Amino acid sequence: MGKTQKTKSFMLRVDADLMDAVEKWAADEFRSTNGQIAYLLDQALKKSGRAPRRSSEPTE
Repeated sequence: MGKTQKTKSFMLRVDADLMDAVEKWAADEFRSTNGQIAYLLDQALKKSGRAPRRSSEPTE
């Protein structure tokens, strides 16, 4: 069987200018807007040391 990934959906309200900037950035990176937002959140969590451990990551 294939690996399944859990995702959650939620409504997000952001400033129109901020959203325009994210949409342009996503297009520049060849990502969907949703993919870009998920990528940015993932990077911010990793940088802050708050990223959740994935089951495939070894523990120390």
